[in-house]
Amino acid sequence: MRGDLEAMDDLLVFAEKALLTGDVPVAAAVIDPDGYVIARATNTKERDSDPTAHAEVLALRAAGKALGLSNLHGHTLMVTLEPCVMCAGAITQARITTLVFGAWDDKAGAAGSKHDLVRDRSLPHRVDEVRGGVREKECAQLLRDFFAQK
Repeated sequence: MRGDLEAMDDLLVFAEKALLTGDVPVAAAVIDPDGYVIARATNTKERDSDPTAHAEVLALRAAGKALGLSNLHGHTLMVTLEPCVMCAGAITQARITTLVFGAWDDKAGAAGSKHDLVRDRSLPHRVDEVRGGVREKECAQLLRDFFAQK
């Protein structure tokens, strides 16, 4: 089984694919309990003119289809940027067990910085474990470079 650092390195390379469509370079992957990537996606909001086309939502959808399940308990979602409120809702609805992310999002993050919806005890489902800041510098730099060019 691969570690968080190596998996995030691969995800960072994959996130650069979003640059080809003018989308914010964020990537997400759903990883099964044995460490295998079930699905991965990048943001495609701009490409698809779809405000819900965040990498997390797309990766969760693809994993659900691949496995024939809507309940992804036992799986990990890894993403290069802390999920927003919309994505946090999707993560809890998918019953993801572990969330791993790279850069913190002090403006819109919903996994511990601005909000902590993924662990909110008032919700019927929550993430058991959250590990933020994995390859934080590299993930944040990719985003800074993208927005500097805008």
